[in-house]
Amino acid sequence: MSQEKLAKEIVELVGGEKNVESLVHCATRLRFVLKDDAKADKAKLEKTEGIIAVKENGGQFQVVVGNKVPEVYSAIGQISNILDDSTDKEKPRKAAKGLGGIIDIISSIFAPLLGVMAGAGILKGLLLIASNIGWLETTETTYTILYAAADSLFYFLPLLLAVTTARKFQGNMFVAMTIAGALIYPSIVTLKSEGTPTDFFGIPVILMNYSSTVIPIILAVIVMSKLEKFFNKTLHDSVKNFVTPLFLLVIMVPLTLLVFGPFGVYVGNGIAAGLVAAFGFSPLLAGAVMGASWQLLVIFGIHWGLIPVFINNVAVYGQDGVKPAATASIFAQTGAAFGVMLKTKNKKLKTLAGSSTLTALFGITEPAIYGVTLPLKRPFIAGVIGGAVGGAIIGQAGTLAFASGAPGLLTLPIFYGPGGQGFPGLILGIVVSFVVSAVLTYIMGFKDPVEEETKSESTTSAQQSVRATNASDESVFSPIEGTIVELSEVPDPAFASGAMGKGIAIEPTVGRVVAPFEGTVTVAFKKKHALAVVSDTGAEILVHVGVDTVKLDGQHFVSHIKEGDRVQAGDLLLEFDIAQIKAAGYHTVTPIIVTNSANYEEVIPQATGRVSSQELLLKLSSGNVQEQK
Repeated sequence: MSQEKLAKEIVELVGGEKNVESLVHCATRLRFVLKDDAKADKAKLEKTEGIIAVKENGGQFQVVVGNKVPEVYSAIGQISNILDDSTDKEKPRKAAKGLGGIIDIISSIFAPLLGVMAGAGILKGLLLIASNIGWLETTETTYTILYAAADSLFYFLPLLLAVTTARKFQGNMFVAMTIAGALIYPSIVTLKSEGTPTDFFGIPVILMNYSSTVIPIILAVIVMSKLEKFFNKTLHDSVKNFVTPLFLLVIMVPLTLLVFGPFGVYVGNGIAAGLVAAFGFSPLLAGAVMGASWQLLVIFGIHWGLIPVFINNVAVYGQDGVKPAATASIFAQTGAAFGVMLKTKNKKLKTLAGSSTLTALFGITEPAIYGVTLPLKRPFIAGVIGGAVGGAIIGQAGTLAFASGAPGLLTLPIFYGPGGQGFPGLILGIVVSFVVSAVLTYIMGFKDPVEEETKSESTTSAQQSVRATNASDESVFSPIEGTIVELSEVPDPAFASGAMGKGIAIEPTVGRVVAPFEGTVTVAFKKKHALAVVSDTGAEILVHVGVDTVKLDGQHFVSHIKEGDRVQAGDLLLEFDIAQIKAAGYHTVTPIIVTNSANYEEVIPQATGRVSSQELLLKLSSGNVQEQK
């Protein structure tokens, strides 16, 4: 499939362009923030050619596409306005709260920089090696030019973070960059380096070195974006375009130097010192924990909380002793995928495991994890064990990182410091983690898909009859009382276009949703505005109360279910206050979608005009097509 076609498929299946609040990408994933997750068809996305996995973590809807993510991201920009910062977007959904909200913020800020950060880190590592072994003297102008290319990103990191943070919080990125520039302005740097007593209208200023810092500019731009919205609402249209930036600069630059700067530096240094202390107390144990847990942190998106710490350590201390142990986890999952490739007799899995092994060697582990080790379970466990062993070796060896970059074969130079101290331990650790994981995977084994195919071939004719029954016609009874509305008339293109599936809509007169048949609740959205039920014979029904009601954040809804509940036709699933929802400015027309419409030959409406709860609403016709072996 071409990248343009894949991009179109992805945009359509996440609910359309208007459902996308923002999009960034990292090394392998498209990270969407959607206005309404219920409009995304996760099942179809996972089955789409070119997509490895779909994950929902940290307030983001993540589509894993592997190494081709930059091309797919670019193609999305060409076929839509999603990447256009000037696009007049609808009101965004409420941000995720708690840990998920923090992870969403950090990943959105740092993900766009990971590619260039890795490239600069590799160049910095190669220069370290060249100077340590005498190939290139640090006094040579060639070294100076190359080092400027490698170090400029890190020296001017506040400027780059100002851009990504402003994009995340919808602030003026040019004002944000100007604030960041003031922090590293030559005269400010001179005041710090010369120890000149500094004050702002008599208030003492504690000057810090802000080159390569992370937290101060992020805090400053977050506050700036809030003030900007306030001033833009308060000031007259004729003056706000230049008065708002004036106020922001006059307020934020001194405030950052007085408050956010010192606070951010102290916090960053404190976190870094804590992790360094843990490795100082027991480098073997700390390395084992990091090596075992890193890929688990990646799966849940929690690793983003540590990335700023790694960067801060390199910026402040010139080195980082925490990150090297995470490298063992990368090579451990690589070894587990390699073990699967050696053991499996399934040609498709063998090919997937082989290509995933090669990709993972260069630090991109998502295809190996989501496509191979995690679905098979035991190989992933073997990778965790191998990562712990390798991480313990690396931690005990005292390996250090001297630049930033995703761990992999190409980035090994970033761990080579003066005299190569700790580097042999790193090499030993990653080799051991790879070998241990591969051997354990081979010995522990896994449920090879070949075995399932063999069993499938011996399925009895009685079982085949059951499968034929499962493909029979299905009746869907109305989950809501109200008036029938054509799906094409729903004021939301994701539903009206049929992109979510065929179905019908109801303008409710009673705020109750009941089960449309006997089955299982598969999705109960946290915002309570939508739910999905699958029948015992396989029909998948999505009930989405209202349009854009996800923005109500659960207000005016009362859910009576949780995912996995068994329900009978007519069981109460959800209650909602029609009057309150309308008073809040939202439509209550409710799409009822057959999300697996493709499995049926026809989806035939059975009711018109007014419809009562539990009245026959839809007939799903399979055409009596039996499942093929």
